Amino acid sequence: MESVIKVSLSVCPFVQSTSTQALRQLSRSSGGLAQRARQCPYMANALKAQEQQQQQQHEQQQRQAVRSYSSASSPRRASVSRSSTTPDASAFVPPPPPPAVSPYRLQNENLSDAQVNFNGNEQKFDFQGFLNDDLNKKRTDKSYRFFNNINRLANEFPKAHRAQEDDKVTVWCSNDYLGMGKNESTLNEMKRVLDKYGSGAGGTRNIAGHNAHAIKLESELAALHKHEAALVFSSCFVANDAVLSLFGQKIKDLVIFSDELNHASMIQGIRNSRAKKHIFKHNNLVDLEAKLAQYPKSVPKLIAFESVYSMCGSVAPIEAICDLAEKYGAVTFLDEVHAVGMYGPHGAGVAEHLNFEAHLKSGINPADVETVMSRVDMVTGTLGKAYGCVGGYVTGKANMIDWFRCYAPGFIFTTSLPPAIMAGAAESIRYQRATLKDRIAQQKNTRYVKDNMNQLGLPVIPNPSHIVPVLIGNAYDAKRASDMLLDKHKIYVQAINFPTVPIGEERLRITPTPGHGPEISNHLIEAVNDVFNELNLKRINDWTASGGLCGVGETDGAPIQHIWTDEQLALTDADLNPNVVDPIVAPLGVSSGVAL
Repeated sequence: MESVIKVSLSVCPFVQSTSTQALRQLSRSSGGLAQRARQCPYMANALKAQEQQQQQQHEQQQRQAVRSYSSASSPRRASVSRSSTTPDASAFVPPPPPPAVSPYRLQNENLSDAQVNFNGNEQKFDFQGFLNDDLNKKRTDKSYRFFNNINRLANEFPKAHRAQEDDKVTVWCSNDYLGMGKNESTLNEMKRVLDKYGSGAGGTRNIAGHNAHAIKLESELAALHKHEAALVFSSCFVANDAVLSLFGQKIKDLVIFSDELNHASMIQGIRNSRAKKHIFKHNNLVDLEAKLAQYPKSVPKLIAFESVYSMCGSVAPIEAICDLAEKYGAVTFLDEVHAVGMYGPHGAGVAEHLNFEAHLKSGINPADVETVMSRVDMVTGTLGKAYGCVGGYVTGKANMIDWFRCYAPGFIFTTSLPPAIMAGAAESIRYQRATLKDRIAQQKNTRYVKDNMNQLGLPVIPNPSHIVPVLIGNAYDAKRASDMLLDKHKIYVQAINFPTVPIGEERLRITPTPGHGPEISNHLIEAVNDVFNELNLKRINDWTASGGLCGVGETDGAPIQHIWTDEQLALTDADLNPNVVDPIVAPLGVSSGVAL
């Protein structure tokens, strides 16, 4: 019976649309439920079959009674003749009333078999078997993920302890690129707001979660990118998914052009958008233009790409992509997740860095020339990497941000970030806007590590950014190298496997910070060299002999030009415009809603 009820709940429109209370009342009424049931193509047949079966059983019982108990009858006076086989009135089943117009879409004539068989031998789907098989595939191809218990110590950065507090290691793969997770100004602001406003936001932005800290943070973000407005999300994964999916769902005939190395969050957003898409070769302007040229200028288009690609360290030709966008009538969506805080005189990212001198001169004010940053339609970024907090955001024109605010489910239906988190993120942005020293120290430490590893023949994938990817080439050796660094040398560098990178391009991903000076860096370089020797891993010469991979050992590669020039690395905080120190940033009306 339970199986019948479960099927009814899932397939019967009457049961689905009728409350339990209404069903209970119908069952108590005289024939009410039966009358409704006769309108159903399944139940009508079932009731008819049941009535016929009852009639046949009753007639059979009467015939048996006549044969077993017949005897001579006494003379009687004339009366109305009654057949001995006529059933009692109480046992008589009246014929069904003529069926009413059925509310069900399927009628009897459309059904090949109105009976449901719940007694078959069909087995249910083996969910546990499926899950175990899929997990075993990960273990077989050596891409199964193990998480290391790493507890970063704010007062001993970049140190962390493992499960036991006396088991300390040096972290070399954190995305807290500038060490802002321990910054005194950020921590003090978070503590102040936490004590005053508590731990949680209390709800979505629409319900109890909108506050002064959200307004301030969005104002700071808009000022950072010199855009009209900004909107904060719970993470940049959510921001990318929400923004890209909304474009495709709301704009008819939109076509999205996506770099082949875009992050999973962008891929997810494009997939959820249900828009037509083209994947262009990584940073390949010829391929991108060929795909754009397939469509009239009137067709809505969106180009989605990143500034710094975090697994290989490559940098997008942002200005040239903006040129193509203007030529073919596209809007630009730029993910600066691994660049905000790291590039530009104020940490706004690679787009700001491309007009470094103009922004350095203007400070927090708009530059006096057209800049690449002003040409980009949307910038998404994170508060969880260089700014040392958590959260994501998008910046752009005020009406576009208002559109996201009003329509994006990923924003509307999620709890707002806690006040202390938003206050800390805003303080981090203000701190990094007014200093160059952290970004410069990080870049110098990165150069030191790359140069010394290259001299030892360690296969660093060439790139102009702050990422130090060391090519391994298979998941098994990447895991072994990571484990040996941790267990033998007390260095934590996570192995990067599929699907984060393609199979055969597994690597170690190293990210120096301002706290990884020459002494700590020398320990890392010696340890990685020792691991390569002990595990007999391929070095640059080995990759060259096999034709090269990912830029390692490829003789036709162009020389790498660092994003930060030597002249820029020689700057100090005194070279910044004074207007970036404790500026007054006006709140944005769009954060709360625009009154007309």
